[in-house]
Amino acid sequence: MIDLHTWTTPNGRKVSIMLEELGVPYSTHSIDISKGEQFAPEFLKIAPNNRIPAIIDHETGISLMETGAIMLYLAEKYGRFLPEGDDKWPAIEWLMWQMGGVGPMFGQVHHFVKYNRGQSSYAEERYSNEAKRLYGVLNTRLQDRVFIAGAGRGEYSITDMATWPWVSRFEWQEIDLNDYPNVKGWYVRIAERPAVQRGYQVPKYITKVPMP
Repeated sequence: MIDLHTWTTPNGRKVSIMLEELGVPYSTHSIDISKGEQFAPEFLKIAPNNRIPAIIDHETGISLMETGAIMLYLAEKYGRFLPEGDDKWPAIEWLMWQMGGVGPMFGQVHHFVKYNRGQSSYAEERYSNEAKRLYGVLNTRLQDRVFIAGAGRGEYSITDMATWPWVSRFEWQEIDLNDYPNVKGWYVRIAERPAVQRGYQVPKYITKVPMP
């Protein structure tokens, strides 16, 4: 059994979607970040950086924070959702792109554009433009591809699972997915997956999966 400590954020949904896709048993523990529960001493024991999500694998005794590490661990343990051979490292490359670019930059758009509009026009413009640039990079990557990484036209992997929850907040980012048709097609394909629909609602229902 895997314990998943999480909340209804893109980072949290990365791991809940992966666990649903794997179909392995796990228990959910809500960490309400709006109430500061991420600073509780019990949570800090497994996530010293006080960020969700984190897991404890009771089968192996391993506890992990940071979504990239968690997803790579689960992919290796269960032998799924990470391309093999020459396609492995490009998949990890694009996973790192999400972690170093998409997540932090889209998060800044949420902070300055959705929640604090009018506080800094410079920040609004800077991060909105960077988000649009990253959407353009992804749109180019998905030209003639079904998924971000993998052989041929791609195979569904942790790279897609890591990136998709951030794109699911396209409305928060004031992005029209029609401007990025390859991203839109990719987004809808993933959004329609039953495991994604389930994982999106962990640890609780907030809204339906946004659809363009």
